[in-house]
Amino acid sequence: MCGIVAYVGNKQAYPILIKGLKRLEYRGYDSAGIALFNDEINIYKKKGKVANLEEYTEDKNISGHIGMGHTRWATHGKPDDTNAHPHKSGNSDLAIIHNGIIENYAPLKEALINEGHVFETETDTEVLIHLIEELQKRDNLSIEEATRLALTKVIGAFAIVVMDKKDPGKIVAARKASPLVIGIGDGEFYIASDATPIVEYTNQVVYLKNEEIAVLTNTGEFSLKTISNIKQTPSIQELDLKIEELEKGGYDYFMLKEIHEQPKTIADGMRGRLSAEESWIRLGGLEEFENRITKAKRLIFVACGTSWHSGMIAEYLIEEYARINVEVEYASEFRYRNPVLDEKDVVIAISQSGETADTLAALEMAKEKGALTYGIVNVVGSSIARLTDAGSYIHAGPEIGVASTKAFTGQVTLLTMMALSLAHKKGTLPKSDYSRLLAEFENVPVKIEKLLKSCDEQCKFIADKIASASNALYLGRGLNFPVALEGALKLKEISYIHAEGYPAAEMKHGPIALIDENMPVIVTASNMSSYEKIISNIQEVKARKGYVIAIVPEGEKEIKKTADHIIEIPETEEIFTPLLTVIPLQLLSYYIAIIRGCNVDQPRNLAKSVTVE
Repeated sequence: MCGIVAYVGNKQAYPILIKGLKRLEYRGYDSAGIALFNDEINIYKKKGKVANLEEYTEDKNISGHIGMGHTRWATHGKPDDTNAHPHKSGNSDLAIIHNGIIENYAPLKEALINEGHVFETETDTEVLIHLIEELQKRDNLSIEEATRLALTKVIGAFAIVVMDKKDPGKIVAARKASPLVIGIGDGEFYIASDATPIVEYTNQVVYLKNEEIAVLTNTGEFSLKTISNIKQTPSIQELDLKIEELEKGGYDYFMLKEIHEQPKTIADGMRGRLSAEESWIRLGGLEEFENRITKAKRLIFVACGTSWHSGMIAEYLIEEYARINVEVEYASEFRYRNPVLDEKDVVIAISQSGETADTLAALEMAKEKGALTYGIVNVVGSSIARLTDAGSYIHAGPEIGVASTKAFTGQVTLLTMMALSLAHKKGTLPKSDYSRLLAEFENVPVKIEKLLKSCDEQCKFIADKIASASNALYLGRGLNFPVALEGALKLKEISYIHAEGYPAAEMKHGPIALIDENMPVIVTASNMSSYEKIISNIQEVKARKGYVIAIVPEGEKEIKKTADHIIEIPETEEIFTPLLTVIPLQLLSYYIAIIRGCNVDQPRNLAKSVTVE
């Protein structure tokens, strides 16, 4: 979950590294550090944000044409200056940055201590650089060969960059189960955890594959091999990413920008895939395996966090419209449960980054058991996109805010198209209903744009009323139960208020005991199929003096009489209500966090891309 950036070429490396670290800070912000070569390897690192590092280096020697930087999300060892990356070898000739976990670091460390190595940090990464040093010294190896042999001895996940003072024109980079991309410039190379630090300088990139190791020099040489020493040919791809997508664009926070981008990102996700006028949905990956998916025994969605909530919505939609059995699993549990899987199953992974470690492991297990694998991701060229048999991108663009907003609605948009397409192909949805739903679907981005304008001030006002609460309860039924879960997660993530999402009917089986006048209860009441029951649930809350905020369809009159506040969403077909209902929940969480003085884009203890277990 850490962020890596490196440069080798003829430019000064420091400005490239600092700017790159700022773009990667969503991956971790416990500490940051850089290593620059200028006769010696100068390492500077500091606890806290990249800004702390930038301030610390103001009076330091920051010259050098080769360097690497790291922003950390702590796993082994507390966040402090010492445990911050880069780490150096015992002889100080080598330096390393690392994203991932070395699982067998303890026995390796013990063996190295027996060889006389002394360690300064609590990290697993320092063990790896000492191991590289030991192999290099013992067998008089080049830095790339010592690194390659060391990686054959470690168990775990890694994306690493290594520098050697004795071989100063060279950088070695390698990956296994953690992302790493190389940008190719004019006689120069950029290395990063994702493309965001690279796009400013080049649009030509190579995504390192699993267990590949690259050697890059300041003379423009690029060699690639596997960790098992088999030579590879780099596959150069063109980035489809614009620099302005990585800026705040006048908004105070990336999260607010990304909330307001949703009319566009949802429309982008539909473009070329849905035509109401011609009455079709075309998802390339789905069409390729159409027969196998429509005849599948089960569709099993594996995901984590917000993506799991998207999968739950897909379960409602696909079972309702396409009549295919669906299961939704936490990837972190599924991979360890020894589930029953065979070639009649389809395992569908949902992940914004396409790098989520547990989801990747679940997919690998599914492939071993013969299931068809399908990926729904946002990041082009990500590990899940490369691992799966087929898949679809959500085309939401870079999401920098750690708390997901536009990626969630992008996933729901894609999954809704999938449900309708499968239903149409199976004949479980009448053609007239299919055409009517497509026509309404095309209107959803415009309705979200209208909603963003109509509810913004209201969400600010309500946020001010409930920002001092210690707990909150989110209730929903049917399709909007997963939206309630997502609303509660957003509040927890960025405002640090404890919140729970619950099926509204389950409230009386426990959570009702918590309700009093200090408990905000947010009810997603936009699905009319269970309207009367939702009214009853609200009345039960009010009978216990609960403070009710209800998300309701435009023009609703009954709930308005009971709730303390209502937020109206434009009228739409029930199938599309999650895309609208979630918007005020995102804004509420945002404004509550602002009132409480929280860092909205970088909430404590979290990182955007969970690439470790």
